[in-house]
Amino acid sequence: MHQFELRARRRGFSAIAGVDEAGRGPLAGPVVAAAVMFPPDYINGEIRDSKKLTPRKRESLYTTIRNEAVSVGLGIVDAASIDRMNILQAALSAMLIAVSNLSPQPDYILIDGIHTINTSIAQETIIGGDSLSLSVAAASIIAKVSRDQIMDRYHTLYPQYNFLKNKGYGTKEHREALKEYGRCKIHRRSFKIS
Repeated sequence: MHQFELRARRRGFSAIAGVDEAGRGPLAGPVVAAAVMFPPDYINGEIRDSKKLTPRKRESLYTTIRNEAVSVGLGIVDAASIDRMNILQAALSAMLIAVSNLSPQPDYILIDGIHTINTSIAQETIIGGDSLSLSVAAASIIAKVSRDQIMDRYHTLYPQYNFLKNKGYGTKEHREALKEYGRCKIHRRSFKIS
C-alpha cells in the first residue's frame, strides 16, 4: 500500500496526496472528493479501500485519518452542477477542489482511476488506486464518510426517499419512492430513474 508513495519520494517529491471520490453512481446527492496527505513514512495497516470496510470501521478510520494526516481537503459538487457538466467532469471538478483545499499544497498527486485533473501539480493516475495506495485509500474513506454524512442530513429533509439507508443510490425502494413522489431538489435530473 506504500509503493506509489515510496516511488514518488524516490523521484524527489516530498508532499504526496492521494485523491478519490464517492458518489458517481447515485440518483441523488452530490459527488464528493477527498485529498489526503500523510507525513512521510506514515503507516496504518487498517486503512484500505472504503468499499471493503464496514460503515463503523470507515467512521473510526475517518477520525484517525483526520487526526493523523498532515492535511485533508474536501470537494463537493451538487446535483444541479452534475446535471450541468456531466458526472465525469463533476467528479474531476470535486477532486480539483479537494486538492486546492489542502494546506500545505502537495507537490505530487496520486489519483484513483484513469483521469488526471486540471492542475500544474505533478500527478499520477492509478487504476484501483484505492486498493493500491495508502493515501488514495484514505481519501476514499474520507470521501465516502463525508458523502454519507451529507446524505444523512438530506434524509431529515426528504425522509420519503430513505436516504439514510440508500444514500441516494438507485435501490428498488428508492426507485419506488421516485415513482410515488417524483424527484426532489437533490435528485440528478440527467440520470435515468427507470
